[in-house]
Amino acid sequence: METHTLKTTGADLVYDVRGPLPPTDGHPPLFMIGQPMDASGFAALSARFPERTTVTYDPRGIGRSTRDDGRVDHTPQTQADDVHAVIEALGAGPVDMFASSGGAVTALALVAAYPADVTTLVAHEPPLITLTPDGEAALRARAAVRDAYEKRGWGAGMAAFVAMTSWQGEFTDAYFAQPEADPAAFGMPTEDDGSREDPLLTDRSWAISGYRPDADALTAAPTRVVIAVGEESDGVLTGRTSLATAELLGQQVTVFPSHHGGFLDGEFGYPGKPDEFAARLREVLDGAS
Repeated sequence: METHTLKTTGADLVYDVRGPLPPTDGHPPLFMIGQPMDASGFAALSARFPERTTVTYDPRGIGRSTRDDGRVDHTPQTQADDVHAVIEALGAGPVDMFASSGGAVTALALVAAYPADVTTLVAHEPPLITLTPDGEAALRARAAVRDAYEKRGWGAGMAAFVAMTSWQGEFTDAYFAQPEADPAAFGMPTEDDGSREDPLLTDRSWAISGYRPDADALTAAPTRVVIAVGEESDGVLTGRTSLATAELLGQQVTVFPSHHGGFLDGEFGYPGKPDEFAARLREVLDGAS
């Protein structure tokens, strides 16, 4: 693996390349992106593609990538510009892309703005909450996560986030009538360390979950766009947002093994099924539905 730093407007972006550039296997580079996940979250999945040249990166202000643009928020448009800059720096032409969670939102913005950058995009569970029928209630639930974090710290905020993302179905009055989630019940710290900078729990990433993709640009692009959803995500928020995104683009979702983090091994807590996930991703990249 070779690690590089690319200086762009307002940020130094760190990215990793595994394998030769240009690739020698007849496939384009396979670029894997997330948000707020950085490159470390794709180690298990990259390792399962030894025949491919894979690329991972840390979004600006996250992990090893620093920023000096005077901002702390995260937007799909800025991140799409950053990913475009990395693709250009690779010098290997358009890439295949696996993008998960907020990274899938960035990838949709990338394809809309730079349609020649990506050959096939597998957008895994983009959390586009305003596309759901209960979008206003989803925004209220998102704000409650932020409020819990601001009031009581990381454990409380993360407990509220887990409660929100594991709720089955639309956010009804029953959801909002629940008592505040107890971090201890989830094995999370109850003490407050005073930090309030988590990109997942603050409002710094609201532009990502509130993004509305440009359906016309995406359907006109030469990129093959696949909206993917985990088989265990049926009924929960990111499963519902995946269905809504696919509907926006006039397509059906493509089902993958496991859950929202199905490509992860056990190093980040709740493990997925990385072997099965990688096999399914290989099939989809090769053209299977």
